[in-house]
Parts: sequence; C-alpha cells; structure tokens
Amino acid sequence: MADTLATTGSYQLLGHPADLSGHVRTLGPLPTGSSPAWVDSFWSALGASGLGGRGGAAFPTSLKLGALNRHPGPAVIVVNAMEGEPVSHKDKVLLNRAPHLVLDGALLLAQASGAQRIVVCVPIGRDQVAESVQHALSERDRVAYSTIPVTLVRPPDRFVAGEESALAAWINSGRSLPTHRPDKSIPLRLGKERALVHNAETLAHVAMIGRFGAAAFRSRGLPEEPGTMLITISGAVAHPGVVEVACGTPLRDVVARANPTSELRALLVGGYAGAWVAPHHFVTPYASIPLRTIGASAGVGVVVALGTDQCGVCTTARIARYMASQSAGQCGPCVFGLPAIADDLHQLSAGRTDVQWRDRIERRLTQVDGRGGCRHPDGVVRMVRSALEVFAAEVVAHQAGMSCNDHVDTAVAR
Repeated sequence: MADTLATTGSYQLLGHPADLSGHVRTLGPLPTGSSPAWVDSFWSALGASGLGGRGGAAFPTSLKLGALNRHPGPAVIVVNAMEGEPVSHKDKVLLNRAPHLVLDGALLLAQASGAQRIVVCVPIGRDQVAESVQHALSERDRVAYSTIPVTLVRPPDRFVAGEESALAAWINSGRSLPTHRPDKSIPLRLGKERALVHNAETLAHVAMIGRFGAAAFRSRGLPEEPGTMLITISGAVAHPGVVEVACGTPLRDVVARANPTSELRALLVGGYAGAWVAPHHFVTPYASIPLRTIGASAGVGVVVALGTDQCGVCTTARIARYMASQSAGQCGPCVFGLPAIADDLHQLSAGRTDVQWRDRIERRLTQVDGRGGCRHPDGVVRMVRSALEVFAAEVVAHQAGMSCNDHVDTAVAR
C-alpha cells in the first residue's frame, strides 16, 4: 500500500516535517500551560471545535477530558496507535510523517488533566512506526521539550487489543481483555490512575486546535461534524493509501481520490466491523449521521472498494473468518457464535448450503448481537447483515450451488 495520497486543503495533518525543529518552525511553539485559566481556555476550545474521537466511537473529546477531570487522583494519557484493522494505515502514516503532532496532542491533554505520564502504544511488528516514535521522543528529550515523561510500549498486534478498555487492561495486567462500557463518560483506570485513551489521529487534531483554535478546525467539514479526517482507501483502486478529507465528503468523491480501476460493486465503509454500501448510496456524505441513515458508520476511517470482478459473498466470508480468529476468548458470542457464523458463510461461498441455511445464520446473528463482553461481535454482525442485503443476488446464486471459483476473483485487499 502506498504511504499516503495527497492531502486536501490548508488544514492538514500529514504535510508537516517529521523532525522536531521543522515541526516547530512550521507550526510555531506549542501553547502549553497548567494554570486553571489555561486549562479552562483549552477545554473550551476543544468543546467549541466539536472534535469527536477518530478511533471509531466519535465520542466528544472535550467531554472525555471533562469526565477525567471530575475524578480526583493521578492520571495517565494513553496514545492508542494500535490500529488493529488490517486495512487501516492512518496511524502508521501519521506517526511516520508527523509524530510530533501526535505527541503534542498528548502533551496538551496531559497538562490539561494533570497527568503525570504519557504512554504510547505501538503494536509488536510495527517496528518502523516504533522507531519513528522513539526517534521523536529522543529529539524531544534532547531539548527538554516536555517535563512529562513518555514511555513507548509494544502490546500484541491483535484486532481487539486496540479497543481502549483492552489496551488499558494490557498496560495494567499484560492481558488484552476488553470490557463492556455502556457509559464512556466514566474514565478508564490503570490501577489508581485515571486513564485517558485517544487514538493518534484524534491527538493530532487536538494539537492543531491547541495551536490554531476551534474556528480553524471548524472551517472544514459539516456544522454538526466539523473538521477533517484521515481515511485509508484500498481494494479495487489504482492508488491505495491514506487521504485527508473534509467530514461530509461524499463516498464517491472519497474513493475517487484513489482512482478506482473498474466499476464498483460495493464499498466496505468503516472497516471490518463496518458495513457494505451499495452503489446507489455512494452519494452519502462520509459523516456519522448521514452514514447512520444507510446502516453504516464512519468507524475507524476505512473504505475498501469491491470491483465487479470480485464476489461480495466470498470476501465477506474471509473477513468473518478473520474476525472470528481475533476474539479475546472471554465470552460465548465470540468463542462460539463468530466461528459458527464464519462457517455458515464459508459453506455459502462454496455453494454447499441446505434449506435451513438462511434461518440458521439469521438466528445466530440475532443470538450474538448485543450479547458479547465488548462490541467486537456486534461489528461482525453488522458487517454480515449488510452483506446479506447488498449482495442478495449473489447469496441466492450461491445457495443454488454456484461456487465463486466458477466466475470471480475472491481476493480481499490487505
């Protein structure tokens, strides 16, 4: 996959120098502080910006900081650069090209929350990213850029390991076990420390808002969902990579940035826990509210383009098999439900179903949905249900005994 495509507009995350001196020369010094007046001003700017988290949940950044500050005790800022989605590369690109922007965002939140330390999480296997972060930390140490210590850690590279509660659990105990958190306004904890977890892109936006204010951030995007976002585009495109677009850019314009190589059968929007979107919905803006109306979500900022020479059934079966293998292994819906759903889809892709197949998979989807210890199985259910709708004609053909090997290439973009 290409490292990055061209970014858009003057407000961008990927176009800054990677070294500290160039970073400060281009953007100016970071306006930091610790007084109550500075904290109030910074918090107000975050609230006025309307920035929502870019890790998938889109929870308002200012509310997350406010919730942390309402609870007494020591605090830690966790930089989530896990990026467990196999088809997402925005954190990798961001930390390779602009690591100081991400670290600046973490530093601002640390000073606004009174945090005593910052932990940067880069998974095992992402050595180039880890080296970029370590080099940036060494540059900052040499000039005493920050008095708040920063530690780089290397959790396991698994899909669920990047979920924020699983990440906090790994830092605390060495086990990546996510927990069900219906109320995200209650801070996570690392032992006695309050923990504020944000993904790399969110922190890059925080750094820009800290420097240039809410108005600059809101100059792009939609009134109800302002700013820009990074999206990884892959699949049936000539130039796969990471692009920065204004929130609300239509799906067709997003994927056009990567130059589709053929007519598109569908788009997988939001990643492997996202949803398939049919061509008649390609005019939908890439933003939470519009996507919700068609059963999709912005998710982690991923678009996979499926060409007409690829089969949606087989592609979905392969994704479901992968997602079943990424379970944390702590509840029945993941341990038993997801492999069963993956098996059903494999049988369908091979054209080996029986008359009870549709009823069986619908029953399993219902039994799994909303009953897991975290949101991992729910995302799989959403993706599979969207596939059964968008690829309805292919489902019928496979139920009639057709195998994908008879007519299409079944490759999945990685």
